[in-house]
Amino acid sequence: MNLAFSATPQVFMSNPNHFADEKRDETTMHRQRRNGISAIASLIILLLTTTIILSSCGKDSESATAVGAEASKEPDVIRLPTPTNLTGISIYYVAEELGYVKEAGLKFDYVGAVEAGQLVASVVAGKIDVGGGHINRTIAGISAGAKIKAVVAQTETTEEVPHMSFVTTKDSPIKSAADIVGKKVGIPAFGGCNEYTPYAYLLKNGIQEPKGKFEIVTAPEIKLEQALLQGDVDIIGLHENPSTIIKRGNLRVVLTDYDIWGDEGGATPLYFSTKFIKEKPDVVRRFVEVISKTNDYVDANPDKAIEITAKRGDIEPGKIRANHFAPHGEIKKETVQTWIDLLSHFKEIKPGIKPEDIYTNEFNDTLK
Repeated sequence: MNLAFSATPQVFMSNPNHFADEKRDETTMHRQRRNGISAIASLIILLLTTTIILSSCGKDSESATAVGAEASKEPDVIRLPTPTNLTGISIYYVAEELGYVKEAGLKFDYVGAVEAGQLVASVVAGKIDVGGGHINRTIAGISAGAKIKAVVAQTETTEEVPHMSFVTTKDSPIKSAADIVGKKVGIPAFGGCNEYTPYAYLLKNGIQEPKGKFEIVTAPEIKLEQALLQGDVDIIGLHENPSTIIKRGNLRVVLTDYDIWGDEGGATPLYFSTKFIKEKPDVVRRFVEVISKTNDYVDANPDKAIEITAKRGDIEPGKIRANHFAPHGEIKKETVQTWIDLLSHFKEIKPGIKPEDIYTNEFNDTLK
């Protein structure tokens, strides 16, 4: 078998368009790759943008929900004794009228009249949340075991606006402490500033053991002036300003608490039970802020405060006096110590009572 091989070498020629086609295919692939990358990038940007928008919308929704919840939240209710026998400005009525109470997320609920002597017991029993009155009653209550604490000041004494004025007729022979001995003294009630202010006046003027040195006659304050003019009593104690009393023409001021203690004797702070303070410190703090702001408003706008009180109390503005309220609601240590000392002198409280047992300015943020 013969195998024949060609001696002539075989030459294979490539198609001249082959490389051009490959180049075109490569260019097309690059273009498709770039287009693919661009599409992916666009998709990523779209997803990021959507996420940001949705996130922002979510925050706006959460914010709106929070605002809505805050707006719909029920105010915290504070039960108060209804202001009665208004002879001075009602800090509660003014605070409500100015909108301070609502702004603080509070609501005042007036439960009815409570006698001054029953305020401490009513707060301790939980019948009302806030009590107030002359500092001596707060001290006496705590000494007797009442779990209460004063947290913000109301009125305080100045020379022009004392807490109490003791008054007699213009032609009365009573002109000094010695002249009060043996006389009939008309006051609104036993105890407190009513009884102990004249005792302190006699002590200051050298008359020892003043209890029993004059006869006490009690009557509602609005009837005391009539009793004086009828001769039933010789001198009366009123919670009025000397300037107002003098204008009547037939009366004369013998003494005020300013004559005894300067500006230290007329404090009338507001207090809560220690239980309430422990359970609702934020409510106490907001209440203190309301009273603090209202005090400052009243001192700057006494006529407007009288107008508000008269309208709410349905009484004539002329029958309301412009009290002086403690700036920023601050309770001053000396106003407490003065009455601790006096009540201790008469053995009306147990030994060892200190000002810090009676009050705190802890919740008054305006003082910080």
